[in-house]
Amino acid sequence: QLQLVESGGGAVQAGDSLRLSCLASGRTFSDFVMGWFRQAPGKQRELVAVIRVDGSTIYANAVKGRSTISRDNAKKMVYLQMNSLKPEDTAVYSCAAQWISDPSHMFRFWGQGTQVIVSS
Repeated sequence: QLQLVESGGGAVQAGDSLRLSCLASGRTFSDFVMGWFRQAPGKQRELVAVIRVDGSTIYANAVKGRSTISRDNAKKMVYLQMNSLKPEDTAVYSCAAQWISDPSHMFRFWGQGTQVIVSS
């Protein structure tokens, strides 16, 4: 099992920045692909960014160029730096983990989420 706890959400103005953090505990953190997802009210959950065990990254087009995902394996942390926030970034942001040896390639471990509200 891997437990995930997010922090860093809040209410900000358009154009502001936020850094979301996710602390992992349990299994070997470096064995997990980590992702940030978000879900806005009335919408499906969507992928925001992924960072693989080798540090390579993937971003959703909606946040590409404005966000940076990073990880610190020693601290068992994954971060999402979001800049130039827009009202459409308002959502609950959750971090998730995918074990590299899981043949399903599913994100099976999830945090409880942290709310981000961006006002215009």
